[in-house]
Amino acid sequence: MGMPIAHERRWSVEDVWALPDDPHRRYETVDGELLVSPMPRFAHQRAVAELGLMVGAYVKRQGVGEMMFSPYDVVLDPYTLMQPDVLVIAPVGLDVVRGKVAPPPPYLAVEVVSPSTARADRLRKRPRYQRAAIECWLIDLDSQLIERWTPDVDRPEICAGRLSWQPAGAGEAFELDVGALMLAILGSDDTDAEGTTVQP
Repeated sequence: MGMPIAHERRWSVEDVWALPDDPHRRYETVDGELLVSPMPRFAHQRAVAELGLMVGAYVKRQGVGEMMFSPYDVVLDPYTLMQPDVLVIAPVGLDVVRGKVAPPPPYLAVEVVSPSTARADRLRKRPRYQRAAIECWLIDLDSQLIERWTPDVDRPEICAGRLSWQPAGAGEAFELDVGALMLAILGSDDTDAEGTTVQP
């Protein structure tokens, strides 16, 4: 389950890095609380790929950053390490690419909510992103919408039709048709396994 581990130990980033590699689980820590998530399901990975490709093309075209996929460690303090499903960081130089300096923190983090991670995504990770001034999108495949949380809000913008996002320095906004995204991820009852429309 993607739930906090219920004991009193405070987990540091170093503690998480010291855990043995496990291909079936992802480990994160938020304010010292260990979060363990199972490997994501197919629809989750399709959502990551579909949205990631669109966001990546946009930030590259606008020259406002780089898109990355999980696994990618975002370390916010000695007791917080998170791995957003999709994230965007500011443009980086060769010193980052060659590992001489750490990359900047993201300014956008996207989490695809699943039954096993919903509690951690909503109650642990999302507030921590906001505290770090990182915009957070929660993609809810069951409800077929996106919750958009900017750093300074108490309630999200619920995006079921369109999502418009324009980071600093971009000349035009990123416009996302949320319904079309959900259709690309989940298909429809009128679509067969190969993606073709089934005639009634």
